[in-house]
Amino acid sequence: MILEDHELERLLAGDKAAWDRFVARAAPVIFGAVRRRLEPAGRLGDAEDVAQDVFIKLCKTDYRVLRSYDPARARFSTWLTVIASSTAIDHLRRLKKPADSLDVVPEAELSVEAKEPAWLKIPPGLLSPRQALVLELLYQKDLTPAEAGEVLGVDPQTVRSMHHKALTRLRSHFSEEAGG
Repeated sequence: MILEDHELERLLAGDKAAWDRFVARAAPVIFGAVRRRLEPAGRLGDAEDVAQDVFIKLCKTDYRVLRSYDPARARFSTWLTVIASSTAIDHLRRLKKPADSLDVVPEAELSVEAKEPAWLKIPPGLLSPRQALVLELLYQKDLTPAEAGEVLGVDPQTVRSMHHKALTRLRSHFSEEAGG
């Protein structure tokens, strides 16, 4: 199968008639390549779906894959066969991946070692008592700004503001301490 430059231009421009002619001419090449990959795996029944996936791959994202064809590197039929074969191989790989639910995966594989955080030693006087309390409520007590606002009797936005100011002071202090 040969694809002339003017045909490629019409395809890339979205010409429906050109696309219909292209599909009619390319389908046997694509279907043959897909069948050659799927038959040994016993998945010949998937050939039509995979061939459809090839056409989708060629035209999605503004014909990105189709635009990658370079006539200086290969004949169009060779290039199309490579695209179709790789799509079929990808299809077979997806089938091999286990789709186990979390219920059948052993708990030991999912577990993570629990570690207690090493709390940062904040120099006395660096933060106001209220800023220190906001950090404690947000990080040690794991409260949301709204919940911390209820505890302090202030608006959640005030909690966010105090949090931001406390973090700014901490960043400044520790970057100076680190020499930065």
